[in-house]
Amino acid sequence: MKPRINVLTIGVEDLEKSLKFYRDGLGLKTQGIVGTEFEHGAVVFFDLQNGLKLALYSRKEISWDAKISFNPPSATEFTIGHLLNSKKEVDEVMRQAEKAGAKITNGLESCLEN
Repeated sequence: MKPRINVLTIGVEDLEKSLKFYRDGLGLKTQGIVGTEFEHGAVVFFDLQNGLKLALYSRKEISWDAKISFNPPSATEFTIGHLLNSKKEVDEVMRQAEKAGAKITNGLESCLEN
């Protein structure tokens, strides 16, 4: 088997609100929420580079699908990185995310020190 990842799925509390953040706020392209005709099937897919997809799926539905207990969310469960070439690009992306509704929890200076 050749190791590969095709889909990264984020469990979200509010699928509609999360769709608006990623699509309208960050500009990711999507067909919107699909699969609503299926019980437990509503999901949003964003096409990224090299065939990779980002999916948004309800945390409750992930719990049901994986047959695991539903627990409170934790911001330390995972991170998603976006590498940039300059502080100016970082500033632009951070402003875009904040404008879209993201809560900036770490000052830019500490991000750039590493």
